[in-house]
Amino acid sequence: MSKFEDEITLKVRQNLGQYAILTLEEINHFLSLCKYKTLKKGDFFSKENTICNEIGFVLSGIFRSYYYSSEEEEITYCFVFQEHFITAYSSFITQDRTQESIQAITDIEMLVISREAVAKIEQSSTNWLRFLKFLAEQEYIKLERRVFMLQKEKAETRYKDLIENKPQFLQHIPLHYLASYLGVTQRHLSRLRKEIT
Repeated sequence: MSKFEDEITLKVRQNLGQYAILTLEEINHFLSLCKYKTLKKGDFFSKENTICNEIGFVLSGIFRSYYYSSEEEEITYCFVFQEHFITAYSSFITQDRTQESIQAITDIEMLVISREAVAKIEQSSTNWLRFLKFLAEQEYIKLERRVFMLQKEKAETRYKDLIENKPQFLQHIPLHYLASYLGVTQRHLSRLRKEIT
């Protein structure tokens, strides 16, 4: 195994091990089923109107997920940074065509695992069932929090929440994507930045 492969293995073991659910043997089994993949800035992990059959684990880089409104406006609703999993979740589960696109906004290094391989690890261990349930619960909590924030709070509050809880967004995400994520125009976001920071 090369030094590069060692670094990837260590990063994944540390990430998955922190939850104290999976054994080292189970994590190694997961790694054996993954493939290393790179994407260039602007490339897609998953595109609208396709079926998503992979889960990715981001080693480096940033993804954004977006969809189109009924007015054909691009709406960014999610960003995924390194050491997090990514997939078009509903499409992965139902095998229906997805309404979202997942695009690299930087160069990406990642591991990918197929839907078939995920089914194998689910059958191999109850720990994997517990871990995947935990991930699904965390995604639901994040989604619920985001919906409440968009529907209940003013733009100023949403922006302050980013400053406090997701400062990496402000450091690494282009303004036009950030404005879309916050549900404001880029002009409004620029005004908020001047008033609050």
